[in-house]
Amino acid sequence: MWRYLVGAGATLLLVVSGLFLFRSTASTEARLPAAPVAGVASETEQDLPAEAPSAAAKTREQKRFDRIDKDKNDSIGKDEFFALRRKLFARLDTDRDGKLSFEEWSVKAVERFAGADKDKSGTLNRTEFATTAMKRKPAKPRCACAPAATAAKAPAAAQEASADDSED
Repeated sequence: MWRYLVGAGATLLLVVSGLFLFRSTASTEARLPAAPVAGVASETEQDLPAEAPSAAAKTREQKRFDRIDKDKNDSIGKDEFFALRRKLFARLDTDRDGKLSFEEWSVKAVERFAGADKDKSGTLNRTEFATTAMKRKPAKPRCACAPAATAAKAPAAAQEASADDSED
């Protein structure tokens, strides 16, 4: 009920403010004299370039090329091309031997297995395995309304509750 009262109050407030706004005295006369059309057109035509200036839009590949080309000589050498891959490899190579073992490569999977193996048996049972599932974010509902199945069950539950109350 209070929503109706708030809505009615807001509507009344909008109507009253509209009355005050449209009732105000605004002058309709022009304060500045109109500029001569012939003089203005000739001056602006002389000042304007033949074509409007535009910024050079870089494509995605041009931006990617510029990001990799560290020395800005418009060519990408072998060292520049593999620099990011070397950094990623060095981050995975924890013992710094220049070789990537399976354990180093799959460190996240190994940590997930070790964390899920609560009894430290070296194997996962069904409940331990269930903890390794990826946690996904729930999908956002498209509207704020209740799902159709829930809305259909609500009146039936209310009828059952009223029937139980009438029997007592």
